[in-house]
Amino acid sequence: MTLTAKMERGDLMAAACPSREVLKHVTSRWGVLVLMALRGETLRFSQLRRRIGGVSERMLAQTLQWLEADGLVKRVAHEVVPPHVDYSLTLLGQEAAEHVAALADWIETSLPVIADHRKAGS
Repeated sequence: MTLTAKMERGDLMAAACPSREVLKHVTSRWGVLVLMALRGETLRFSQLRRRIGGVSERMLAQTLQWLEADGLVKRVAHEVVPPHVDYSLTLLGQEAAEHVAALADWIETSLPVIADHRKAGS
């Protein structure tokens, strides 16, 4: 691969590669869950928070900001009282959600084997 192609694509193994920041956002616990929760849906902040058990308001807001800045989440603020904000996935976000959903499915189906390994290691 040429240097130009590598620079255009990104190189996760390079310490200074900006793609690592996106990787951090997409693969964080809350990033994965936000992407999965928004698959095929538009939700308000409170709906998202209820759907994603255990996420604090602060962490959800921060995660949404990261994913919006990365172009994965679309935020639409409606000019009404009380304020109404909708969140949905962009096309890029939908693509990312499919990938993280595949990983999440693998984790859930592999959990019994993983649990056995954890027990054996204890």
